[in-house]
Amino acid sequence: MPALVLLGAQWGDEGKGKATDLLGGSVDYVVRYQGGNNAGHTVVVGDQKYALHLLPSGILSPGCIPVIGNGVVVDPSVLLSELSGLNERGVDTSKLLISGNAHIITPYNVTIDKVTERFLGKRRIGTTGRGIGPTYADKINRVGIRVQDLYDESILTQKVEAALDVKNQILTKLYNRRAIAANQVVEELLGYAEQLKPYVADTVLILNKALDEDKVVLFEGGQGTLLDIDHGTYPFVTSSNPTAGGACTGSGVGPTRISRVIGILKAYTTRVGAGPFPTELFDEDGEALRRIGGERGVTTGRDRRCGWFDAVIARYATRVNGLTDFFLTKLDVLTGWEQIPVCVAYEIDGQRVEELPYSQTDFHHAKPIYEYLPGWQEDITKAKTFSDLPKNAQNYVKALEEMSGAPISAIGVGPGRDETIQINSFL
Repeated sequence: MPALVLLGAQWGDEGKGKATDLLGGSVDYVVRYQGGNNAGHTVVVGDQKYALHLLPSGILSPGCIPVIGNGVVVDPSVLLSELSGLNERGVDTSKLLISGNAHIITPYNVTIDKVTERFLGKRRIGTTGRGIGPTYADKINRVGIRVQDLYDESILTQKVEAALDVKNQILTKLYNRRAIAANQVVEELLGYAEQLKPYVADTVLILNKALDEDKVVLFEGGQGTLLDIDHGTYPFVTSSNPTAGGACTGSGVGPTRISRVIGILKAYTTRVGAGPFPTELFDEDGEALRRIGGERGVTTGRDRRCGWFDAVIARYATRVNGLTDFFLTKLDVLTGWEQIPVCVAYEIDGQRVEELPYSQTDFHHAKPIYEYLPGWQEDITKAKTFSDLPKNAQNYVKALEEMSGAPISAIGVGPGRDETIQINSFL
């Protein structure tokens, strides 16, 4: 049975939660492999809407085991609050597994994140202020706190004190802030230990054994390809690897286990935060996409920047992820336009460029070159098969598929769990 990776093929917010949930009933494990509570998924089940931030979307599927892998950074207070909220709504969260090697977002990571962004002023990156970047920095600098450290008070105290030796110098001397007391941090973190203990496990061993037993494992990325720390629009990126390679390092499952890589594409393009965005709209069309698509960040609460579909980005995502399939979401949002522009290439310094430029400077100056496809007026939310779609909607999907370099195997025609057209099976 397959191991599948499901990830965002744009700047995030493509509808990964809907896609993961659609597959959740067919898989045994759903694994978050990177990011933290800076990601957000909205899943609609019947008349119920769930906003998930840190938990894998598979937690809403009764037969599925949700896993937070070693590549995720965990804010214990956010995780416990999210679990509590789901429990209150009758969702069983008892099967959740958390890697003991996942890193903890500490109170000082959050503080450093917020004061650094304020200090940068106009040069700020546009982080969520939740301590994600500083936690990953601590991980790379080998001064991070892991989930397993919560169960050895001596080691935890030593690590917190070592981290604060440097951070308090920065806070007091650079940012003119108060120093943070190590004992208070240790006390707060130890307070989470017993509540988290039932979930902590050797997830690397569990996942590999599951694959040995022909279980189906779905790896779920947060954010999107263009926010990848290595392959995104640096420095306006996240601090981890949402691309397919991150699924291996963030879970402990080798690349030869992966059988399919599914990219989630929105039928137009959005992004949150700062950074270049060639097809961004500042007119009535942009506002209409924002309004009709409900384009507000699940985690950040910020309005998303909106623009037309960018085929250059889609081709790039296909290449760097080795995509085998696309799941196209929010096609219904485009209903009502007479013509729909699609960016097929960029103009950079008077030259036509059909692939994503590696140079940050070139990408910053890229101007979209559009082709115009005829739109449709019919309501498509009740469509159950591809042939149910209006001819122009079918042609739009076919054009995007040809431009993007991988087959579109599913189409979202509405926010509901059942408002999806399945063209090819992912399993």
